[in-house]
Amino acid sequence: MEQRHLGRTGLRVSRIGLGTLTWGRDTDEHDAADMLKAFWEAGGTLVDTADVYGDGEAEYLLGRLMDGLVPRRDLIVSTKAGSVPDPDRRFDGSRGHLLAALDASLARLGTDYVDVWHVHAYDPGTPLEETLQALDLAVGSGRVRYAGVSNFCGWQLAKAATWQLAAPGARTRLASTQMEYSLLQRGVEREVLPAALDLGVGLLPSSPLGRGVLTGKYRNATPPDSRGASEQLAPFVEPYLDDTAGRIVDAVTTAADGLAVTPLQVALAWVRDRPGVTAPIIGPRTLQQLTAALSVEALSLPDEICRALDDVSAPVHRYPDHDWSTL
Repeated sequence: MEQRHLGRTGLRVSRIGLGTLTWGRDTDEHDAADMLKAFWEAGGTLVDTADVYGDGEAEYLLGRLMDGLVPRRDLIVSTKAGSVPDPDRRFDGSRGHLLAALDASLARLGTDYVDVWHVHAYDPGTPLEETLQALDLAVGSGRVRYAGVSNFCGWQLAKAATWQLAAPGARTRLASTQMEYSLLQRGVEREVLPAALDLGVGLLPSSPLGRGVLTGKYRNATPPDSRGASEQLAPFVEPYLDDTAGRIVDAVTTAADGLAVTPLQVALAWVRDRPGVTAPIIGPRTLQQLTAALSVEALSLPDEICRALDDVSAPVHRYPDHDWSTL
């Protein structure tokens, strides 16, 4: 699998990442082992998790598999901290919480360090410089090799990345930002992506298949074994089942038919090759789903197909996102 630099750093990662959102909950150890081995054998290196996935079970399971199945040195392990199960405070970006969460993640993963550590979300209740200092301390201690953020809007990302760049050598530059990005969700193109490109921050798109909708499996009905039929995840899928999404899915399906490939391959290739993107993070529940996603490696979409998909999915960008003199 082709490798790409993560932002403006020397770290290279596979251009498709393996997500573990369902590990320890919907994906058991046997299926997780099959997927990790297949991903590794295909040349995949970037494996993404978080301390809250499966209430910690995803990290624990990944640690067990690294211990006996896939060499730790062959993987780029990314995890996240900052989300908390507190209805009164969904995110905790305090230095104390983040560093304690990192220690707990390392224990579950059974490793001395993580390659990339992300702040899971912006915490308005904590000064940003305190949150970022936790990243500096983690990197300085050797427990983290590279740092990033997740779910930061445009001004939050720009402020955080600029703060880190303001004291080169003393602060750790942000390597990456993880954000939802797909043909069904192009909101990052307004401000997040321009900021990331300007500041040298690599984008790791989550839900690159539009929460599974871009595969086309919801066109006629909701499959009983899908996330859309799951009591826990149905609310996550439902926003992308409207008429607007349906028109985009139809266009992806038409493009796939014309290229003799699958809608999944078209949708994933589109986001993988967008400017600023380092590696989409896919979240397969089964080996079959992973194999289908990995088959996109040899596909590059023709320019005319990309333009057609751009047009049908184009978000509305007006003032102040575009130069006011052109409006």
